[in-house]
Amino acid sequence: MSLADKVLAVNDDLPIRTDRPVHSGKVRSVYWLTAEDSARLIREKGYNVPADTPLAIMVISDRISAFDCIWQGEEGLAGVPGKGAALNAISSHWFKLFKEQGLADSHILDIPHPFVWIVQKASPVLVEAIARQYITGSMWRAYQNGEREFCGITLPEGLTKDQKLPELLITPSTKGILRGLDGVPEADDVNVSRADLERHYAAFGFRSPADIDGYETLLKQGFGVIGEALAQLDQIFVDTKFEFGYVKDAAGNEKLIYMDEVGTPDSSRIWDGAAHREGKIVEQSKEGFRQWLLNHFPDPDILLNKNRMEERFALARDNQLPVEVMMDISRTYIGIAEKVVGHKIELCANPKQEIIDILSGYGLID
Repeated sequence: MSLADKVLAVNDDLPIRTDRPVHSGKVRSVYWLTAEDSARLIREKGYNVPADTPLAIMVISDRISAFDCIWQGEEGLAGVPGKGAALNAISSHWFKLFKEQGLADSHILDIPHPFVWIVQKASPVLVEAIARQYITGSMWRAYQNGEREFCGITLPEGLTKDQKLPELLITPSTKGILRGLDGVPEADDVNVSRADLERHYAAFGFRSPADIDGYETLLKQGFGVIGEALAQLDQIFVDTKFEFGYVKDAAGNEKLIYMDEVGTPDSSRIWDGAAHREGKIVEQSKEGFRQWLLNHFPDPDILLNKNRMEERFALARDNQLPVEVMMDISRTYIGIAEKVVGHKIELCANPKQEIIDILSGYGLID
C-alpha cells in the first residue's frame, strides 16, 4: 500500500446515511443525520442533549489548506499523512482539559474513530475569536505598514517582530459575511472591535451583551489552560483562534460552548521554547508551511493579496509540491500532537474503510 493510500483527502463521499447535502469545508466534512438516527443515537448512547437535537458526523481529512487554498503533493499525495488524526487528537485533548478544569463543554458527544466526531447542532457565534500573545504574522505585517489600531485596541510604538505583547490581545474578526451592520464591512474575516460586538450583539449571534464578557472570559481561560500545558512541554503558545456557539443540555438549559477545533497547528501558532531562547523561531504549526510557500513562489504578493484570488487558486491548482515538503508538514503535526497527548499517533492503513466499518456499528451506513 502506497503512502497516498494512507491519506484521507476526499471525505465527503462516505456512505453515511443523511437526507441533506454533505457540507465540505477546507478540512472537515459534516454529515447531518436524519431525525430518526439522531433520536436513536441520543437514546441508545445516553448523550446529554434534548431528545430532538440534530446530530452530525464530522469527518476530518488530511487536506492541507493555506492562504485559503488546498495544496497537493507529488506522487498522488493529496494530503498530509497523519494530519487529520493529529488535529483531532489535539483538539479532543484540549476540549477534555477545558471540561475537567470547569471552563465549558464542546460540541463533541462521541469520538468513534480518530478521524470522526459525533457532534450536536450548535447555534454559532459569528465571531472568529482570536487571541494574540506575540506580534507576528498578519498583525506584524500591518504594524510594519504603519497600522497601530487593531479591533479598537491601540498598540504602542516601537514593537519589534515576534515580540511578546504587554498583555493578551483579543482581536476578533467576522465569521462569514454580515450585512447591514453599521461600521462592520460586508466581508468575511474582517476585524471588528468590542464596541462593534456590543452594538450588534444579536446579529453576531450572542444571546445578550453579557455573553460578550462570557466569550472573552472563555477565550482567555482557554488560552491560559493551553498555554500553561504547552509551557510544561517547553512550547510557546503564540496566538490562536477559537469559535463558540450555544447548545442545550438534556434538561433544556442553554450554554455557551467551545466548538470547531482548539489549540491545533491549523488554528494556532506554536513555537519551540528551546529554539526561542536561542533567538530562533521554530514553528510547530502550519505557519512553517505558510512561510515555505511565501519563500518558494517568486511573487508572494499572490498569496497575501486578496485582490489576486484567481491567481492564487491557479497557483495551488497547478503546482504539486515536493513529497518532502508534505512529509515535513506531517512530522510537524504528528510531532506536536504526540507531545500534547502523550502517546503515539498511528497512521491508518485505510482510513475510509475503517470509518465505514466503525460507523456500521452505529447503524449509520447505507
